[in-house]
Amino acid sequence: MATFLYKLGRLAFRRRHFVALIWVALLTLAGVGAASAPTAASNSFSIPGTEAQRAFDLLEKRAPDASADGASARVVFKAPDGEKVTDPARKAGIQKTVAALRSGSDQVAAAADPFEVKAVSKDGTTAYASVTYKVSSMELTDDSRDALERTTDKARTGGMTVEVGGDALQAMPHTGATEIIGIAVAAVVLVITFGSLVAAGLPLLTALIGVGIGVSSIAALADALDLGTTTSTLAMMIGLAVGIDYALFIVSRYRAELAEGREREDAAGRAVGTAGSAVVFAGLTVVIALVGLAVVNIPMLTKMGVAAAGTVAIAVLIALTMIPALLGYAGGKVKPTGEKGRLLGGRKRAAKTAGAATAQNPGTAQNPGTAQNPGTAQNPATGNPGTGSPVKENLGTRWARFVVRRPVAVLLLGVIGLGAAAVPVGQLELGLPDDGAQPTSTTQRKAYDLIADDFGPGFNGPLMTVTDLKGVDDPKSEAAAVQKKIAGMDDVLSASPPQFNKAGDTAMITVVPSSKPSGTETENLVHAIRDEAKDVRADSGADVMVTGTTAMNIDVSQKLNDALLPYLALVVGLAFLLLIVVFRSVLVPLKAALGFLLSVLAALGAVVAVFQWGWLGSLFGVEQTGPIMSMMPIFMVGVVFGLAMDYEVFLVTRMREAYVHGESPQEAIVTGFKHGARVVSAAAVIMIAVFAGFIGSSEQMVKMIGFGLAIAVFFDAFIVRMALVPAVLALFGRRAWWLPKWLDRALPNVDVEGEGLRDAAGRGGPEGRRELVNV
Repeated sequence: MATFLYKLGRLAFRRRHFVALIWVALLTLAGVGAASAPTAASNSFSIPGTEAQRAFDLLEKRAPDASADGASARVVFKAPDGEKVTDPARKAGIQKTVAALRSGSDQVAAAADPFEVKAVSKDGTTAYASVTYKVSSMELTDDSRDALERTTDKARTGGMTVEVGGDALQAMPHTGATEIIGIAVAAVVLVITFGSLVAAGLPLLTALIGVGIGVSSIAALADALDLGTTTSTLAMMIGLAVGIDYALFIVSRYRAELAEGREREDAAGRAVGTAGSAVVFAGLTVVIALVGLAVVNIPMLTKMGVAAAGTVAIAVLIALTMIPALLGYAGGKVKPTGEKGRLLGGRKRAAKTAGAATAQNPGTAQNPGTAQNPGTAQNPATGNPGTGSPVKENLGTRWARFVVRRPVAVLLLGVIGLGAAAVPVGQLELGLPDDGAQPTSTTQRKAYDLIADDFGPGFNGPLMTVTDLKGVDDPKSEAAAVQKKIAGMDDVLSASPPQFNKAGDTAMITVVPSSKPSGTETENLVHAIRDEAKDVRADSGADVMVTGTTAMNIDVSQKLNDALLPYLALVVGLAFLLLIVVFRSVLVPLKAALGFLLSVLAALGAVVAVFQWGWLGSLFGVEQTGPIMSMMPIFMVGVVFGLAMDYEVFLVTRMREAYVHGESPQEAIVTGFKHGARVVSAAAVIMIAVFAGFIGSSEQMVKMIGFGLAIAVFFDAFIVRMALVPAVLALFGRRAWWLPKWLDRALPNVDVEGEGLRDAAGRGGPEGRRELVNV
């Protein structure tokens, strides 16, 4: 692979005009497609195999007029202090508003008069009108939403409080200024890392192009593939992070090759052949983790994973082709490692250094550190040059030497620290966010609080039972018996009389729990009704199913919990096999997987502490604590595993490269950190900054994902990869690179460390006179 990528890198460098034209054309094509594509007509959230979905499907078939999966709005009216909504003037105003809601849009299916359906609080100060639509929330037109907002705005007269809940006003999540701050932080880190605006700009430019192509493609295909808004948000989040990181590693290796005295085209080829190999396998682990979300069998989650995986694949291709092309355009503006650009005053220092070198050894003035003076090449084992004054070791080298000397202490400290952070996972509560998780400034949250205070928390998430009465002798009597049985259950506030479809073979009963939608009591009630349904089915043959948004959320959580272990086994198993091929070792991939489990558990513990317990919640904009989003554990397992393997591949391949080239296991660790610690640290800071930018989102789900991924990258990069990995490798010694001979013969040799390039150089290729890259 290294040889193929080496040729690809050189080809892209030479044919940079053609390569750049291809990517610009793809970006333009995707942009035009996104601009001309129709808006996604729907955002269906189907959960195959669940009872709630079966009930929805039955209603769609037998009672399509009920619009069971249609959007809904709940308009809450609160009378001024000292007045009641039942006062004649207030009552007339509310009824006028309901009539306006009913006639405001052709998409409205029904708008219930609160005085007719008895949706008035006991003290008479609050009432609510339920509005149902014929289409889902994503199919609602802007005219329908505008009509809803205009009507409720007009109702706010004379001190009347009017708020709107439900999904009819569901808006596109926005991330605010913090997303741009994240990109700005990434730019600053790149400038500090490279010391040059040009070199720092390349990863940002290519990452933005890759994300532009990916997100635009998603927008272009959104209508055809039924993709939701969260899909593009996830693709942008991950695409930016990995796009910057992959380009960063290749540009860093390119500068290291230049420092060895190689020509720019050859340096670009070698950078793609070595660091590019790591990029390919790191990208594969991310793609495996994202595409593996399909095993959960939730269409929305599958689409999110595949779309994000496609964006990652684009980031890999751009890093392998467009980066060397842009390096060709940059020319001498991208400096070798150790040289700073004019931005950091490097020109003056370089001139002084060159003058001193010329005075001592004129032969090295034009090409220092090359084969003309091999005696000055830096010794990878010591970090000092072979002759002359000692060179100060960088921080990565000093840290690696400390870990190699104290591996047991570092290992215990890291494991105990991550274990402590993971403790809150023991109290993890899962659910899906409702309007109660919205910011307190939103009308949805205000409506939620008004209903909870004046009616009861259960009114914010009523359940719907659907009874299939086909084949039952006396459908009406059976439906009445079901209603009576449910009304007498614990935690049931009320159960409405059965409503039948036109054929009379299906009955719907609205059940209002006494607890909030996301509470464990409501979940227990759903399970209790389903347990009773088994007895009803056995006695009369009637099939009672529980559905509605609350029941759907409960079923989603259960489905995700059931899929977590199979998904974990699939993803970790495939990646484990992939890493065996990369590292040609059994213990290194095993250590990588165990380290990942530590970091993801610690990250989940931090999420629980902030979003469920409320620790430092105000710092992250958490206005309402509650259950953790049910897809968070499986989502973090998938995404964080892929990202964690990025750092594992980039850092440990440099160690293996040094070990394969003759260094001892301990010195190979030091060499790997010497060349990789600075770049991996910069990449982690960039990824943390990009993910943290999404914490400013108005959407609780996006906020939680951004925080979870940012803290997970921090734990994994700076504790697991920077501390636990070298400590474990130091304890293992040569055994870390052990591989059974039969397995060694069976595995393909993918040559991630570029040994094929070194062999070719030894046979008289253009690299024949140069040493291993060491900077």
